[in-house]
Amino acid sequence: MAFGFACLPAGATYRLLRARVPAVLVPTRGLAADEDGLSLVDITVESGRIASIVAAGTASLDTGLDAVELDGGIVLPRPVDIHTHLDKGYLWPRRPNRDGTFMSALAGVDQDRSQHWTADDVRTRMNFGLRCAFAHGTGAIRTHLDSIGDQTDISWPVFAELREEWRGRIALQATALFPLDLVLDEETFRHVVATVARHGGLLGGVTFLGQAPDAATDHALDRIFQAADAEGLDVDLHVDESASPDARTLERIARAVIRNEFRGKVLCGHCCSLALQPEAEAERVIDLVAEARLAVVSLPLCNLYLQDRQPRRTPRWRGVVPIHELQAAGVPVMVASDNTRDPFYAYGDLDMIEVFREATRILHFDHSGHDWLRTIAATPADVMGLDRHGRIEAGDAADFVLTRARSLNEFLSRPQSDRMVVVAGRPIDTTLPDYRELDPLMNVPRRNAFGSQARSDG
Repeated sequence: MAFGFACLPAGATYRLLRARVPAVLVPTRGLAADEDGLSLVDITVESGRIASIVAAGTASLDTGLDAVELDGGIVLPRPVDIHTHLDKGYLWPRRPNRDGTFMSALAGVDQDRSQHWTADDVRTRMNFGLRCAFAHGTGAIRTHLDSIGDQTDISWPVFAELREEWRGRIALQATALFPLDLVLDEETFRHVVATVARHGGLLGGVTFLGQAPDAATDHALDRIFQAADAEGLDVDLHVDESASPDARTLERIARAVIRNEFRGKVLCGHCCSLALQPEAEAERVIDLVAEARLAVVSLPLCNLYLQDRQPRRTPRWRGVVPIHELQAAGVPVMVASDNTRDPFYAYGDLDMIEVFREATRILHFDHSGHDWLRTIAATPADVMGLDRHGRIEAGDAADFVLTRARSLNEFLSRPQSDRMVVVAGRPIDTTLPDYRELDPLMNVPRRNAFGSQARSDG
């Protein structure tokens, strides 16, 4: 019997002994859970799939299977990252945000897109991001793709190629991202819808452009939902990512869904300004969101970086949606990575363990029940329609993230940089790609080992 997951057998058939798994992510009935909501189990893996999950010590050991003693280490399903921007990722050396503001981020990305976003540039950066996410353990990703002007015909075919290349490692989905007023240009909008439908994507858009929602907003939302309904597409929108008191389109989206009797899935991202509305008003909107069957994803790291940023002034709020109140109302809630080393968020690496650890601090997931691990696993998997992701269930592929942490406190107190990622029963190489690989795309001055400037190749 081996001890510790570093000794995982080379084959795809074995048994994990005394693993702690989140009870909310394991459909097996009758498993007792500790005060952290974790169940102590033995997991049998056969030919790369989960054969059984039973209470620890209840399975026969006389099977000839290699056994690995985990000593209570937490085992998670591979996380699901439902809101990312792979096409923007890892721009920072080429396009830093000099003041960290939202407007500078918009301007910087617009300029970089017009100058650099060829198919090769987008493919290289997106693939780099996928390699990072895979090494960290992520099993599924939804990315927004800027679908503006000529970029629509560049980025969507690249995404389709990468989706095929990564099939079996990371399940990929994509959403068209564009300003809401684009839908008022009939020819342009028709082209975006056709492109999205051809590539099996989702319709999206940014619903707050700086002015209060009005009849034009309602008309644009109606067109989005009608087009999505006609093509059988789901919808994923950027909503009220602002501290402006005029940013109130979440209610308009809920009413548009109800008005158009839209039956597809609708995800709303950010929804920052909802946290700044009077309590009674926020409660009314949340009830409407629940009635419309919307789901909501908070992006705590990116919005903590962007929102309420003013020179020489300490930020006064966290820029996150009231996620506890939404969950209490029955709204599916999630957290996700959002941007990665680009003008909208200078940091990050598509590591959902990091996202959950920081979300726990920012959103006070601690001391408030044991369901929050669903926000990076089962709930986004359900919203993405991925019934074989985000859970640990007999019959599914043996896809895990193994850690040495034995409690949620241990899990959240360290970055789990020694985690093991298992795909189809076999450990993968978790070596992260070197940022230097992207130097040919950046073409920016760098400091060499002696302090003088040297340019990167290209």
